Amino acid sequence: MAEVIKATIIFVLSNFSLSFFVIGLLFALVAIARAPKPLRFPDVIDRLLAWHLFWSIGVCYFYNFVMHAFFGKMSAAFIGWADSPFQFEVATASLGYSVVGFLAAFRSFDLRLAAIVGPGLFTLGAAAGHINQMVTQHNFAPGNAGVVFYTDILIPLFGAALLWLQHRSRTDRVTAAPSGRAA
Repeated sequence: MAEVIKATIIFVLSNFSLSFFVIGLLFALVAIARAPKPLRFPDVIDRLLAWHLFWSIGVCYFYNFVMHAFFGKMSAAFIGWADSPFQFEVATASLGYSVVGFLAAFRSFDLRLAAIVGPGLFTLGAAAGHINQMVTQHNFAPGNAGVVFYTDILIPLFGAALLWLQHRSRTDRVTAAPSGRAA
């Protein structure tokens, strides 16, 4: 039993982007279940997006900051790289994304847009880098070709889809509202 617990803890911490994505979904589901009824579609999207930003951007990038700032050698080895001063640069970028994620979680659409686009471009670029490393260097380390690679693509696409749905639901409400003008 101890080995199963140890393996689970290692999996959760090593695949932190997936772990925080799932935790965000769970928090959103609880928020949706506890919301006043009847619940409208825009309210569901708002809760999904808020908790996605809080966990998949805010908490996840803070964790990434800690790992690259204080456990740089271990993080580099997990990715299949040598340790370098670049670890601190990744750490500070991650801290910036984390702060924006926390600020945007329960705020305006525009701030949420910024919190999805910045880290999203970073992780999609990282995914391209992972592919390059797999093809040219045959780097199939877990931090390069494992779950992290897939979440580098999934998380920004999921966030973009939620943003699109939120924008669309706002636009639908505006067009459905009476204009107040006399004909």
